[in-house]
Amino acid sequence: MRALLYDGQLRLANDHPQPRLIPGEAVIRVRLAGICNTDVEITRGYMGFQGVLGHEFVGMVEEAGDSRWVGQRVVGEINCYCGTCPTCRAGDVSHCPQRTTLGIGGRDGAMADYCLLPEVNLHVVPEQVPDEEAVFAEPLAAALEILEQVHIKPTQRVAVLGDGKLGLLVAQVMRLTGCDLVVVGRHADKLAILEHQGIATTMESGASELRSDVVIDCTGQPDGFATGRAMVRPRGTYVLKSTFHGVNQVNLTSLVVDEVSLVGSRCGPFEPALRLLALRLIDVTSLVAGIYPLDQAVTAFAHARTRGALKVLIRP
Repeated sequence: MRALLYDGQLRLANDHPQPRLIPGEAVIRVRLAGICNTDVEITRGYMGFQGVLGHEFVGMVEEAGDSRWVGQRVVGEINCYCGTCPTCRAGDVSHCPQRTTLGIGGRDGAMADYCLLPEVNLHVVPEQVPDEEAVFAEPLAAALEILEQVHIKPTQRVAVLGDGKLGLLVAQVMRLTGCDLVVVGRHADKLAILEHQGIATTMESGASELRSDVVIDCTGQPDGFATGRAMVRPRGTYVLKSTFHGVNQVNLTSLVVDEVSLVGSRCGPFEPALRLLALRLIDVTSLVAGIYPLDQAVTAFAHARTRGALKVLIRP
């Protein structure tokens, strides 16, 4: 099968082995895959992963041990867990120490004709949600995870730092809480997407005096932390959504002195994400920068690497 591989260099393989059905898992024919900033960071050395890239996808189940899955259009959670270790038994399956992660660690991803995932990871896509929107289920779930971790009150000032793909999704999710929301970014054209939805925005250069109860860092950049830290009031909360290759120098003393709570936030719940898409409460169509055939996946990646690019999709 065709697959976009990273093995020290990014290349399209035309003869990559097609995944074979194993007990408890499903073979999925990929209909659409999204390029995430994490994918770009992997090609810079993040996680040391080599293999088929891609963890955002929508596809059709072609083979499964449970025949009820066959023919279903699905999206899938990316963390594949053992189910028997103490962490899994405690319910923290996304942190299973034996886990593999689709297209990120120990498991080939979805930028290919086919991918393989456990049946328990799959979620059926509502009929009214087209592929071009369903492919956003994974990053939208990641945005929703913030609400699983932090109680956002309508009376609080919340600042979303970063106007990239994830930042634009997080902003739309935060708007649903009724909080006093502002999005801080560097690109007027991307902030305009949110302004058209009635969400307040400001350029980072003019946000030096901004102070918020909750700051959500979606910059994906090492320098994002220093900028965002200055925006958090004492006893506020800093939510870190950014992952990148490299080491960040952080002044932890300031967190202690100001008693700031630091929350790392990663993967989130898929069913609410699909529900929001089905109800048209989240706009993702304005976030699509381009759709490329799988045969042009390397070109698609070059587009996704372009500074300021929004979501680039790959269609096998």
